[in-house]
Amino acid sequence: MSKDYGNPNVLLVMVDQMTVRAMSIYGNHVAKMPNMEKLAAESVLFENAYCASPLCAPARFSLLTGRQSVNINAFDNASEFPASTPTMAHYLRELGYFTILCGKMHFIGPDQLHGFNERITTDVYPSTYAWVPRWDKGASYISSGVTCASILEAGPCIRSLQMDYDDEVEYRGIQKLYDLARSRDERPFFLTVSFTHPHHPFTISEHYWDRYAHDDIDMPAVENLPFEQLDYHSRGLYFAHGRHLHDIQNDHIQNARHAYYGMLSYLDDKIGRLLNVLDQTELADNTLVIFTSDHGEMLGERGMWHKHNFYEASVRVPLTVRLPGKLTPARIADPVSHIDLLPTLLNMLGEAKLPDNLEGTSLLPAFKGETLEHPVYSDYLAIGPCVPCRMVRKGDYKFMYTHGHDESLFELSNDPNERDNLANNRTCKNIKSELKQMLFNNWDPVEVDWRVRTSQRRRIAINRTPGNAPVWDFVYRKGDTERFVRNRKVDDTKGRYQLPQVKPSPPNRAPMSSLEIGEAMQTGMLP
Repeated sequence: MSKDYGNPNVLLVMVDQMTVRAMSIYGNHVAKMPNMEKLAAESVLFENAYCASPLCAPARFSLLTGRQSVNINAFDNASEFPASTPTMAHYLRELGYFTILCGKMHFIGPDQLHGFNERITTDVYPSTYAWVPRWDKGASYISSGVTCASILEAGPCIRSLQMDYDDEVEYRGIQKLYDLARSRDERPFFLTVSFTHPHHPFTISEHYWDRYAHDDIDMPAVENLPFEQLDYHSRGLYFAHGRHLHDIQNDHIQNARHAYYGMLSYLDDKIGRLLNVLDQTELADNTLVIFTSDHGEMLGERGMWHKHNFYEASVRVPLTVRLPGKLTPARIADPVSHIDLLPTLLNMLGEAKLPDNLEGTSLLPAFKGETLEHPVYSDYLAIGPCVPCRMVRKGDYKFMYTHGHDESLFELSNDPNERDNLANNRTCKNIKSELKQMLFNNWDPVEVDWRVRTSQRRRIAINRTPGNAPVWDFVYRKGDTERFVRNRKVDDTKGRYQLPQVKPSPPNRAPMSSLEIGEAMQTGMLP
């Protein structure tokens, strides 16, 4: 059954909203992920990998194209992914690969393949303009319906929409591997298997909930910060996530983190079964396996949840690369980016000259033990602060910029929890100046602000077309548009498909204090 290809097969396994802070392969002592531990031990593991945007669709578009999200107008989860931008699938097809997409990718626009020969599942999220942010409406406006209510409702469940989806993704991914193993088609394959866990809501079956003793669940490393201590970016998310509407207590936090660990084990089992099929079918020795997440999850750090910011729990991602006999397992501490994956893959497949439009850097030298010194960037242009935000990291230092407002500088080797902002520290003047110059290189926040607001107005106008708003959802089988999230609000839809059924929790937070109101008024961020 084993096949001798000129180039290896490629299996890209993606998950959604998995933070390195909760993973055993990155030092967490609670998570039970034996299959990931085995994969990591056989792989090159990047300890400091970053997404190009801490948001689902922009992060994925950047990973596939090898370009910064801001440079392809991937601003938010309702930004169209232009068909004129070649992807990893296009480049690999040109090299003779058969390309398959299984699971979530959140393409927006009429091109629902973007170079893949076939898709074998419906997407869990809508391919429309329904979730366009509104910077003109301020921090508290959010069209997708994601809030912090899911933290209050966290716990075990019988069944959820996300379990429905990921069980199907696993089944179809495994079946496709069997089909490819027995196919007479001699082309190597590029198969992407993309799960929607451990994205909130924080629910999982009792089978996985019970793998953890509740008293063993750790709490955030950084405590909840008072509103007046938050930076401008975080204040925007405070309202966008509805934190002013919910009083989240320690038991809520522990429940949410307990469910999250359960979701990690749920995914670990699925990843183990995928890898087992590679072993069974004798494909493992000739298959390059890449594992990553689109972005992270704050999990209560600093009192924050979800993603949408540049703190490590949100913007840093897991990344492992395995190719038996060709890549020596190692741990690499140098910062790297998702956009580095495409040039790396092309170099590994024998392409010495890379396309001119790629913005990432090949990681091939790192595989050979050489040091990487290139800066990595991440952009955020969606809900919350409603202004252009950018991050750059080089070496141990990370600089974060919120246009018109805050600057933050952290030395991560000595301050991994980002408690000490060095932006105004005189001894760090030179490194701050260097990173700030890098951040503004080929990036004009005034021009970016104009592009984002113009794009929002155009998409909102089109989406308002009575009875004719564009819908590009890829439907694999009849009835999927009713089964998964479409133009309805995310949390409401997922709650409706959960057993036992979850009713949206009403606001339970006391009115804002006079101090909070005063701070909000000063920043122009009233809900």
